[in-house]
Amino acid sequence: MNKGLKRAAARGAVAVALAAGAIAGTVGTASAAPLHDHHGPKQQHCKVVAGHWERVWHPVYQDRNHHEHTGYWTRVWQPAHREYRR
Repeated sequence: MNKGLKRAAARGAVAVALAAGAIAGTVGTASAAPLHDHHGPKQQHCKVVAGHWERVWHPVYQDRNHHEHTGYWTRVWQPAHREYRR
């Protein structure tokens, strides 16, 4: 009888310890969760890029008379456009 009582008390203590650990574990993860700041700037998925000049490389080429022309840089106007970020 004495062994049964000790065994029941031990099982009860284990159950209480497991329950306390589970509760403490959820409290720890809840407090470590990041807070969502709703006051920050709104994320923009698209933005308007102003028109600008871009440098473009034209590689070496041969014309129809088989004369080779060296490569060269030119500037090309890129008009204003929208860039989308997903």
